[in-house]
Amino acid sequence: MTDKGPPKSRVRQHMAMTLVLAYGLVVVLATMWPTPLDQGFAASIDRVLVVLHRNGVPEWFGYSKLEFSANILMFVPLGFLVSMLLPVRVWWLALVICPGLSVGIELTQALALSARFATVSDVAANSIGALIGALVAVMLRAAIYERDEKIIARRMWELGVSR
Repeated sequence: MTDKGPPKSRVRQHMAMTLVLAYGLVVVLATMWPTPLDQGFAASIDRVLVVLHRNGVPEWFGYSKLEFSANILMFVPLGFLVSMLLPVRVWWLALVICPGLSVGIELTQALALSARFATVSDVAANSIGALIGALVAVMLRAAIYERDEKIIARRMWELGVSR
């Protein structure tokens, strides 16, 4: 009879699934809304850019850079959550899944939403965001694994058990 140890916790997977579904809904609503989300907010966006420029952000950082940055930020949580949902050995699938989702979004915008603009730069920004989120997830998992290994080694030492 072999001792397999305690059963694996599924908390990470349940939390990640719940959060990826909730955040996925936010992304779908934001990207599939019939009109661009910034429509009617030009004055507010201009004020934000003025404040940014006044506080040290270079003048070349204008509306297009702000939109690109927003697309990156929108996909960071998605890349993180998808990576956390996947088993550690296939975390990299998030780097396929998230850009694939982005391509699907852009194609849907191009084919079904006449007021929206599908661009390759949106796919690039979304993919960069997903990559950042996935890398944060990998680093977090590595840190937790390292911590757990130290805790286990310490406890085994305290009990006088060798591996």
